[in-house]
Amino acid sequence: MPLERILVVDDEETIREIVTSMLTSANYKCRQARSGVEALSLLDSGEEFELMLSDLMMAELDGIGLLERTKEKFPDMPVVMVTAVHDISVALGAIRNGAYDYLLKPFEREQLLATVRRALENRRLKLENRAYQTNLESLVAARTDQLRLANTQLEKAMSNLERSYDITLEALGDALDLKDAETEGHSKRVTAFTIAIARQMGLPAEQVRIIARGAFLHDIGKMAIPDAILRKPGALNSDETAIMREHCYRGYQILKKIPFLAEASDIVYSHQEKYDGTGYPRGLKGDQIPLGARIFAIADTLDAITSDRPYRPAQSVAAARKEIEAWSGRQFDPEVVRHFLSMPNDIWEDLRKQIDKQIYRFSYTANASSASSATASSASARS
Repeated sequence: MPLERILVVDDEETIREIVTSMLTSANYKCRQARSGVEALSLLDSGEEFELMLSDLMMAELDGIGLLERTKEKFPDMPVVMVTAVHDISVALGAIRNGAYDYLLKPFEREQLLATVRRALENRRLKLENRAYQTNLESLVAARTDQLRLANTQLEKAMSNLERSYDITLEALGDALDLKDAETEGHSKRVTAFTIAIARQMGLPAEQVRIIARGAFLHDIGKMAIPDAILRKPGALNSDETAIMREHCYRGYQILKKIPFLAEASDIVYSHQEKYDGTGYPRGLKGDQIPLGARIFAIADTLDAITSDRPYRPAQSVAAARKEIEAWSGRQFDPEVVRHFLSMPNDIWEDLRKQIDKQIYRFSYTANASSASSATASSASARS
């Protein structure tokens, strides 16, 4: 397998040599550029790189200018900005301009390698997802005949869940799990809950499928949120909160260009709106919010209340019903709430058990892999 190629851009030779040495020792192939102009020349010459590490403050063409010149021509190449300016607004500004992440000088070898690995893994996932998306229509058609096995209400709900996303959508969901481990199983559960409510409302099968796709991919925009923000253990500051809230729009931008998912993208864009207009990102109110997003809001709250959280154990479906009824007309569409309350409690418990069985094997494998990676990283740090 060929070595992954990294372009190291810095106007200080000593820094370039140190960074190159760290990366080369980790089996990456590096090229150096002593300015933004030289980096552009290398890129324009046709030489390909999987990643670019660029200093922020450089003469002639600074890191932001280089970033702006490269992100349109080389969209698949992630850029990590390196800066000695300990001002979070500068780093966040670089991210808003399209940088994948940033490093503050001075940094340790393991910090550099961890950031590089995340950026390259993010690039790999995006390329794989694009390949899946290209064949999306044919994959769905191939899967349809295999998914017509439902007999009971539970089986029908699960069959609709499976028909609503094929191999491509599942790959996107698994990619999000890698980015944000807290989402594991959540997307599949809220999709099943959303389908069940939509069917209770008597919506046409094609509309249910569109709504299900939007529910399953509601958080896909988090793939564009930097790990430093997404996995921050403490509270986010105002700038970080603003970036986190961009995930609705980022998800919409990812999906709207795919004809098969164009309608579902409106649900992704609107899934944080509230019925009374106090939600985000557009402050939509009432029927301005797509019906699928209004249904999803109840399914999402149901899953949140009936799932374990670090600050409290899972609560009962009865407690969730009471909370949702209390917020009818404010957070939730009263008509959708009415249909939800007409449904028996056991359907939600049955759906949760069925989905938990589906994700058990994946969860076990992922956890074992994470433990192995953590052990390897620890050993590397000690060396």
